[in-house]
Amino acid sequence: MAALLSPKVLPILMLVASNVFMTFAWYGHLKFKAAPLYVAVVASWGIAFFEYWLAVPANRYGHAVYSAAELKTIQEVVTLSVFAVFSVLYLREAFTVNHLIGFALIAAGAAVIFRA
Repeated sequence: MAALLSPKVLPILMLVASNVFMTFAWYGHLKFKAAPLYVAVVASWGIAFFEYWLAVPANRYGHAVYSAAELKTIQEVVTLSVFAVFSVLYLREAFTVNHLIGFALIAAGAAVIFRA
């Protein structure tokens, strides 16, 4: 349990959780296209409120051990990973080879940021 609370791991876990909220805020309404747009926007704002309560502290705590560029890179990789799972499981969209290749190229670029 102590390893999960370490300054290197906790911010990443918080960013994962925040991205789950944000993915639902941004894309969850796509399953409810009959709902008025204003309902989708208000619901998204409500969900995003909780996302901010995870993302802001994650970046504040994470900045003790990661640079801002590293935190942003972690966030982007987490975002793509969460979105890939979300789009397949929640939206029931196909995950194609093109998606895999594109995400792999982005991940390769992210690896450059962490290269010593």
